[in-house]
Amino acid sequence: MKTITVHASHTYPIYVQNGLLSDCGSYIRQNTKAASVAVITDDIVQKLYSDAVLSSLQKAGFRTERFVFPNGEASKCAKTLLDVYDFLCEKQFTRTDAIIALGGGVVGDLAGFAAATYLRGMDFIQIPTTLLAQVDSSVGGKTAIDLKGGKNLVGAFKQPVCVLCDPNTLQTLPPAIFSDGMGEVVKYGMIRDAKLFELLAAHTQENIFSVLEEVICTCISIKRDVVEADEFDTGERMILNYGHTLGHAIEGYYHYETYSHGSAVAIGMCLMAEKTCSPEQTAALKACLEAYHLPTSVPVPMAELLPFCGVDKKRAGSQLRYIVCETAGKAEIRTASVTDFAAWMEGNA
Repeated sequence: MKTITVHASHTYPIYVQNGLLSDCGSYIRQNTKAASVAVITDDIVQKLYSDAVLSSLQKAGFRTERFVFPNGEASKCAKTLLDVYDFLCEKQFTRTDAIIALGGGVVGDLAGFAAATYLRGMDFIQIPTTLLAQVDSSVGGKTAIDLKGGKNLVGAFKQPVCVLCDPNTLQTLPPAIFSDGMGEVVKYGMIRDAKLFELLAAHTQENIFSVLEEVICTCISIKRDVVEADEFDTGERMILNYGHTLGHAIEGYYHYETYSHGSAVAIGMCLMAEKTCSPEQTAALKACLEAYHLPTSVPVPMAELLPFCGVDKKRAGSQLRYIVCETAGKAEIRTASVTDFAAWMEGNA
């Protein structure tokens, strides 16, 4: 068992261990006084892991209820959120009960936002079952839903009372979903840890499992450090959005149907590297991403992507804050007007 402690608005543990899912109830019992827990999950994870989780929770003395919604980004919307609220009301959950997110980033974002807002706040537990969720979205307290106008535009900061990462759950991921998570993993190497980037570059999707637990713990520790320094995303925490300004634009351009989040972020990092990195560093980044079956370009003119950057949540007034990494391991926050950013990306500035 590896435990990483986050000191944010409240202190909480992140547990990392193979096989942790079967004993999750005892660890959750140590971190909440809730009598009842609502397990929020999607229709894929429900079939794989929810029975084992509910059994462990019941053994630990919890009353359990389960809410299942269709998998995918399209479900991270106001309608599903309202359905969750109705479910919690119907099942008579109270402020002293808890919500558990069992699944990937969509489940965590949606369930976390419900936990932040239903009855003005309930305890929240994350059990991430995808690589992307384990290394990134389950840590740090960001929760949100999407609007027609853009991704993650309505949300709240809601730190969990604990996070339970079982790397064994990654064995059931389709290769494309595992690749999706590796997009965020490579991002961590680029923004903060050159040694991590070198480790990733020395492996491929086919052999990374030999060092995967180390990689997961390294990424969690990096995010922990960044969150502790800037919990509410007003400064240093913005570096976690390397590749995201253009990545979110790519997702939006394709109506969240063609490129997964990790794939879009991979392309976003490459587009930014082409503007700011040496040819050698750009080539190294692209080779690393390709080793994990991630795309490095998109067949869309930059001029058609840029309008989608205008609704990025890192925008402040007419200014857009974006992240560059001129070399692996070091990130920089830059600011430009939306107009100047567009001109720079198109090569006109």
